[in-house]
Amino acid sequence: MQLDRTAKGYILGAVAAVSYGTNPLFAVPLYRLGLNTGSVLFYRYAFAVVILGIVMLYKGHSFRLSGRRLPLMVAEGVLFALSSVFLFDAYQYMDVGIASTLLFVEPVFIALILWMFYRQKISLVSAVSIFVCAGGVVLLSNPGTGAYVTLTGVVLVMLASLAYAIYMIFINKTSLQRLQGTTITFYSLLFGIIVFAFRLNGFTDLQPVPFEPLGVACVVGLAVVPTIVSLLTVAVSIQIIGPVSVSILGALEPLTGVFFGVLLFGEHLTVKASAGIILIVTSVLIIVCAPYIKKHNKTNH
Repeated sequence: MQLDRTAKGYILGAVAAVSYGTNPLFAVPLYRLGLNTGSVLFYRYAFAVVILGIVMLYKGHSFRLSGRRLPLMVAEGVLFALSSVFLFDAYQYMDVGIASTLLFVEPVFIALILWMFYRQKISLVSAVSIFVCAGGVVLLSNPGTGAYVTLTGVVLVMLASLAYAIYMIFINKTSLQRLQGTTITFYSLLFGIIVFAFRLNGFTDLQPVPFEPLGVACVVGLAVVPTIVSLLTVAVSIQIIGPVSVSILGALEPLTGVFFGVLLFGEHLTVKASAGIILIVTSVLIIVCAPYIKKHNKTNH
């Protein structure tokens, strides 16, 4: 049955990546219906908190959070929400497929932050990966005629990726690493609503959900598919096949964004944009696979 369990891990990892890549599928129609970024994300987080809370109660997961971890968890919630705000804002300044790909540079940011602040050495492989990634970012920042990209959009996606990179590092380098993944996610979503309280001027600028099938479906879909489904499947997948394999499957995330951008939103995929996408995906695969390959070679010798 081990093969079946492994296959399940890979399937869940793929589902996690693809489901997260559906963010623009639900967000863009809501923008076209007149909702602002703050309202869209508030509904996403609020619905997700309720759904995840119910799931945790059903599975008997702990909601306990000690006082000394509270400030850290609030910080995590703010970082988590800022990452979403920057990304969803970027959707209005550039093609969603390109935005989804640029967001994928997060592992590169993690490597750089660990080097700068935790004195973790950057290997030759990591350096090559960062160089390749930079080339991809340059190409995507100026993808040629037919693609819609602005400097504002690029900066917003880079900030989104940076915020999420710091979020992940805090989980790994603080006492939060001893909490269950669902507990961290629940409080990240809950405290993330603080950001939307400011963004929406104390919720006075909160817009109602458009009372039509598309609006309701997109709000619910946004809370369920790229949030709850993605978070829960990635947690189980990591337990089965490990973070390296899950990170590799994460390459499906930007590809999903590109797919929806081209197929549903009429975005134009230029040669330069395609080359940039390939370079960024390649750079992340290099940086993620390097430790695994090194360990495998040591084992064989």
